[in-house]
Amino acid sequence: MSVEVQRATPTRANLRWWMIGLVALATTINYVDRQSISLLFPVLSKPSELNLSALQYSRVATVLLLAYMISQSVSGKFYDRYGTRIGFTVSIVIWSIAAMGHSLIVGFYSFAALSFVLGFGEAGNWPGAAKMVAEWFPARERALGMAIFNSGAALGSVIAPPLIIGLQLFVGWRVTFLIAGSLGFVWLVIWLLTFWTPEKHPRISPEELALIQEGRPAKSAAATISVGQLLRIRQVWAIILARLIVDPIWWLFVLWLPEYLNKARGLSVKQIGMFAWAPYLAASAGSLFGGWLAGRLIRGGLDVSRARKTVIAIAACLMPAGLLAARAESAIAALGYIGVVLFGFQMWISNVQTLPSDFFANKTVGSVAGFGGTGAAIGSMTLTLATGWIVTRFSYAPVLMIAGVLAPVGTVVLFLLAGKIQRVEVQ
Repeated sequence: MSVEVQRATPTRANLRWWMIGLVALATTINYVDRQSISLLFPVLSKPSELNLSALQYSRVATVLLLAYMISQSVSGKFYDRYGTRIGFTVSIVIWSIAAMGHSLIVGFYSFAALSFVLGFGEAGNWPGAAKMVAEWFPARERALGMAIFNSGAALGSVIAPPLIIGLQLFVGWRVTFLIAGSLGFVWLVIWLLTFWTPEKHPRISPEELALIQEGRPAKSAAATISVGQLLRIRQVWAIILARLIVDPIWWLFVLWLPEYLNKARGLSVKQIGMFAWAPYLAASAGSLFGGWLAGRLIRGGLDVSRARKTVIAIAACLMPAGLLAARAESAIAALGYIGVVLFGFQMWISNVQTLPSDFFANKTVGSVAGFGGTGAAIGSMTLTLATGWIVTRFSYAPVLMIAGVLAPVGTVVLFLLAGKIQRVEVQ
């Protein structure tokens, strides 16, 4: 009976692109909420407001990343057990409440506590998206699906500076946190009305369902794998260590770019709102280009392994442009070099985040993606704490130089440990 009802409902062509667009929108909101913290910190640091120091901010950011680290593995298992529909619902409720709660902060401890909850909720977005792409896309389209989802992070970072700074100038920082945090609940209504897995969606066509399922093993072959089994697999450690080394590049600019522009380059809060979005526009282009290029190489005859590695290697060669940002003579030139770094990073991550679904069956993708996110958080916490200490005693130049060498190192580690990118048979 249920199948007949589903087929009686009008179908929509290319439904998978609508679904990934919805997840990309959630990611955009995720980054608007996250960027609110870094964008408003120059205001919060004023003696007339909360009088927070750069060192205190580094600790708040580290607390957020600690929650992110804990939540990645927890959320990955949660999504694998309860599915993407429930998983995203729980994640966005937690982070939206925490984002709105920032309107009530009165000092360092309340700021840190609410940032912890925000990070815990927001982190679920990433293993959830990786699982959703594995569910909704055939292998040859997964990099582009991940790229579209990841472009939401860059788009959120493009939107956030003018939106958050503009709101702050008109209504103050407390109301700004309230408005930004409420966006997630608007998205949640749309999500609950429109999202199901392909097998359960009432509007998917038989043709699209067959396309999505092409080349997949029978469900009986996708046995549940324990955490212990996963952590004995070198491909899992390839993902964890690569993201531990390379992801701190992205977090460095997400968490510190406004403060860097304010303190090291002398830009006012208003000028930050005018210019800080530009590198993230480049990041959005990099995400889409990386996903498109991988798919184009696969359609051109390369196997998945060679296509993924080619794009990842090209991206790793772009990210050392951060070394030039450290020596740039103007803020505009520094932003240009940072734009190249973030273009490369999003090319890199849109392909690296497909690896869990390349290596493992759907029932395990969320968990493996979560482990990768945990590695990313550990590396990012380390660099964030180091940044607070270094800029307090020296300048931002050493931090940019450290970040400039991470991508090639992380990519070499990834290639050595991962070997050929293909389905892993777990004993």
